[in-house]
Amino acid sequence: MSRRFDTISFLSDYGLADEFAGVCSAVIRDLAPHVSVVNLTHSIPAFDVRAGALALARAVAYLPEGVILAVVDPGVGTDRKAIAVEVAGGAGVFVAPDNGLIAPAVAIAGGAERAFQITNPEIILNGAGGTFDGRDVFAPAAAHLCNGLPIEELGHELDTSLLMPSAIPLPREENDTVIAEVLWVDHFGNCQLNIGPEDLPAGWGPVVSLKLPDALEPGTTAVRSAQMSANFAAIGGGIGLVTDSLGMFAICLDRRSAAGELVLDVGDQVVIAQGEVELVTTPVTFGR
Repeated sequence: MSRRFDTISFLSDYGLADEFAGVCSAVIRDLAPHVSVVNLTHSIPAFDVRAGALALARAVAYLPEGVILAVVDPGVGTDRKAIAVEVAGGAGVFVAPDNGLIAPAVAIAGGAERAFQITNPEIILNGAGGTFDGRDVFAPAAAHLCNGLPIEELGHELDTSLLMPSAIPLPREENDTVIAEVLWVDHFGNCQLNIGPEDLPAGWGPVVSLKLPDALEPGTTAVRSAQMSANFAAIGGGIGLVTDSLGMFAICLDRRSAAGELVLDVGDQVVIAQGEVELVTTPVTFGR
């Protein structure tokens, strides 16, 4: 017997100014009135599949059993597949475009066990145009799964090994440094890196140097010292390298925006080295 769900966790780049997210929720309500929709976020930057993938990966461990509906779909209307991916023995099903959006979250949830392309015409709504698959394909599929529709009735089965991966950058070591990248800038201006404490060589700290893009001279870099800190208050007036709530390092300032003051953004490279920045001093002799 197929499992029924009572929760859909919904992430998209639809924003809140337009009706897109609300219409998807209305379709779900009409087809599956018993379902609660958890709106994770609809503020993913438009078309930014990587940002959506990272947000979903950050959240997935805390989501209840049910359907995860994720729509960041710059390829809508093309031949990209609409898919449903079963994980955790059927305790969860991801419904999304096959563009890498769900790949990291699926991996965190234990990996794809079965995957199906959503092609059943009895599921898909006959909406006008071909540019709103959130309304016409993904939301109805999510709702029908919550009603107990077996996942195999959505369409034909896919080889899980052929699902699109996600392009998440990996850190690398080079010449006694660790080269990292800013993955995410949060609401407070903290800059999450793609490394955690285990990615730095043993014995590094408590002070490291960070080579960052220089805000004053575009195209050049500046080197700053950072203190490995347990929390924001421990940073003091300098720069902190804090292990955030997801176990990753983040460049932070205490009650200030690191992104704003250091002019950091997603995709910027950060080169980390052991030790404090050595200040250069020039001796001066005062005359009479």
